[in-house]
Amino acid sequence: MENHRLVLPEHLNHYGFLFGGHLLKWVDEFAYIAATMEYPGSNFVTIAMDRVEFKKSVRQGTILKFIVEKTKVGSTSVQYLVHVYRSNNLEENNFIFSTRITLVRVDAKGNKIPLEK
Repeated sequence: MENHRLVLPEHLNHYGFLFGGHLLKWVDEFAYIAATMEYPGSNFVTIAMDRVEFKKSVRQGTILKFIVEKTKVGSTSVQYLVHVYRSNNLEENNFIFSTRITLVRVDAKGNKIPLEK
């Protein structure tokens, strides 16, 4: 799955760079969208995000590309690898960030329940 996001002034920190929290929010959001599209009617919560290390800074006006790939399926959880690049260029020098994010399927009370295959 692929998504894009435009970095706007409200996404910047006091130094004029993308605030890391916005990037993490978008990663979480796009992984959630991928999970709910693959498992319609299921509810998910995020339980883990691997290492967070930003490789490049991002300025206002940058278009970010998010590539979301499913990497693992458990009995109640699904894991995605999310890569983030500057613009539409996948060259190594435009790589910003990547992490694995794990979501677990839950019922209305927040209890883990099996994924429907």
